[in-house]
Amino acid sequence: MNIKILRGIEGAKKATGLVVVIDVFRAFSTACYVFNRGAEQIIPVGNIELAYQIKKENPNFILMGERHGWIQPGFEFGNSPFRIKDFDFTGKTIVHTTSAGTQGIANAINAEEIVTGSFVNVEAVISYIRFRNSQDVSLVCTRKADEPVLDEDAVCAHYIKDALTGHSQDFNDIVDHLKREGFAKHFFDPERDSHPAEDFDLCLALNKFSFILKADSYRDHLVCLRKIESKAFAD
Repeated sequence: MNIKILRGIEGAKKATGLVVVIDVFRAFSTACYVFNRGAEQIIPVGNIELAYQIKKENPNFILMGERHGWIQPGFEFGNSPFRIKDFDFTGKTIVHTTSAGTQGIANAINAEEIVTGSFVNVEAVISYIRFRNSQDVSLVCTRKADEPVLDEDAVCAHYIKDALTGHSQDFNDIVDHLKREGFAKHFFDPERDSHPAEDFDLCLALNKFSFILKADSYRDHLVCLRKIESKAFAD
């Protein structure tokens, strides 16, 4: 199995084979919480104007997402798992656009198939990769390629790669690292209302969910994410 770790939008464009698009803080952690609350599908889009257009054509769809962490005008929800964790999304379609995670999906133009990655369902993702037994696996970290520290997406990518190659990591060490470094400061800044402190723990709730989110064709070159329970591909 050839496992590549790629960074940013340019990395997504180069990703081939089975592509895992990773966004720990917070897009694909939030997406798992949304599906756990009953959502039927999520349509991830890179362009915010496209998100508004889809909503206009489908008034019953829910707009969710952010730019630079902040909820956008006309959106029902931002990108916080804490602020959606008790909402009933049963049967709903969500249009999701974010600064990083959904951009990775939109730019993974050479992928054979796409699943999302985050720590809240990482064991299910690892099991799916093993099940598919793809010779070409691309792990795309959606944060910017010039991050000065090993950020949460890169840590998750290495966690997945290590598991697939027979190695293991102490997750407590990962949590401690992420508390000290990089993006986590946003969650502990009392003046930054866009990132509730609770999001940090919710995004690092290891293996809280036993399903993957897989991209299927939707329409007009768009995809939708759907939930697949791990029992469908368990070893």
